[in-house]
Amino acid sequence: MERKPFPGGSSGGSAAAVASGIVPVAGASDGGGSIRIPASFTGVFGLKPTRGRMPVGPGTGRQWQGAAIDFVLSRTVRDSAALLDSLQVLQPEAAFHWPRYEGVYAEDMYKPFAKPLRIAFSNKSPVGTEVAKDANGALQKVLMFMEAEGHEVEEVDNGIDGAALMEQYYLMNSGEMSALRMSIEESLGRSLTPDDIEIETWVLSEAGRSVSAATFTRSLAAWDAAAVKMAELHEAYDLYLTPATAYTAPEVGELTHSESERQQLIRAIERKKRDPLPLLYEMFLPSLMYSPFSQLANLTGQPAASMPVHIAQNGMPIGVQAMAAKGNENLILQLAHQLEEAGIWESSVRFGE
Repeated sequence: MERKPFPGGSSGGSAAAVASGIVPVAGASDGGGSIRIPASFTGVFGLKPTRGRMPVGPGTGRQWQGAAIDFVLSRTVRDSAALLDSLQVLQPEAAFHWPRYEGVYAEDMYKPFAKPLRIAFSNKSPVGTEVAKDANGALQKVLMFMEAEGHEVEEVDNGIDGAALMEQYYLMNSGEMSALRMSIEESLGRSLTPDDIEIETWVLSEAGRSVSAATFTRSLAAWDAAAVKMAELHEAYDLYLTPATAYTAPEVGELTHSESERQQLIRAIERKKRDPLPLLYEMFLPSLMYSPFSQLANLTGQPAASMPVHIAQNGMPIGVQAMAAKGNENLILQLAHQLEEAGIWESSVRFGE
């Protein structure tokens, strides 16, 4: 039977369109990896810029409390760099701002690094799940290239409790989904039922109804604590490299809940509204096992990108993630371009054609 790989989400349609050559670039959003995860699964380049770098549109202000960033997926680093030059903005009404880059990304990406870099890396899942050999092989390929180019490479523990941080991420999601559901119900003039929306959205929105303002505020404080840890890491290291995803793409439908599982989740959230976090974590664990590396940059606000550098033994692409300190997209673009030119870039241009 022919394998039908899932392109990831939530920008999977954009990734599929870019990877198949329908378009050279496509708009995407990233609230927990939804640019970088599809990029890894489909063999394209996916950059999530620094929080406050991209316009958010009128009346939006804070997308997922600053976790979600809009940008693009592309087949080349050059295209992402050019669009970053064109789209970066200081938007007065936005909740988050970052100073405009004074250089030109589309020119500076071609420059060699000013000095040898110090590169931190980790091939361990931040939530303690397994990481496939192919994911580690992709990372090692990049690390070996960087060492050969004279850069210093060191395995580093970032000091962040990844599982605890993911719980805070899901808590934020529950509040956001509950607010979204409220808006939809107001526009429709009726209450939604579990049959109206996906089960994950239903469970999150039900959980969000029981989250207190104090709990939500404390959740955001956990983001800030993680941002402090990563700022300290980047005082010593220019880049932080991990696998982009722990595995290649799952099959279409592999992560879809069956009808019996849907009913179990509906009953479970009714019982566990007072303490929904364990249920949320359990519900998302199958998908989190594929993509445990991406959410950190959303919560800290750092730029991060998935770079297509490897074809796994099953013939599917898998990427490596590079993170930099806030505002340092230029370093990521320089690295990505060097990998693109070095012959270890396994992009959709090669994969699809």
